[in-house]
Amino acid sequence: MIEEAEQFADQDKEIKEKLDAKHQLENYIYQMRNTIEDAEKLADKLDEDDKTLIADALQEAQDWLSSNDEAEKDEFEEHFRSLQSVCDPIIAKVYQDAGGQGGMGDDDEEFEDL
Repeated sequence: MIEEAEQFADQDKEIKEKLDAKHQLENYIYQMRNTIEDAEKLADKLDEDDKTLIADALQEAQDWLSSNDEAEKDEFEEHFRSLQSVCDPIIAKVYQDAGGQGGMGDDDEEFEDL
């Protein structure tokens, strides 16, 4: 009985880790979409090419997510890292170009968690 409970505990842990990885990707997509669409955040500071690049990457990730609901934890994590590799350098460049100009400081906290 104890062995069975331990087996279920391991399965529960794997399921939780998978769901955490999926939610991390979903949340990142949501936050980045809000970032590029909200003028009070960064939308008005992004050039159109960068905004399009991010929007396309977000759509691709969302499409993959929609058709791979039962993917494994590693797959969710890989797509998250891939999406970050597109978005984060652009966002960092915007912050760097702004050089601490008004209105940018409040958003720094948003990206510390990402």
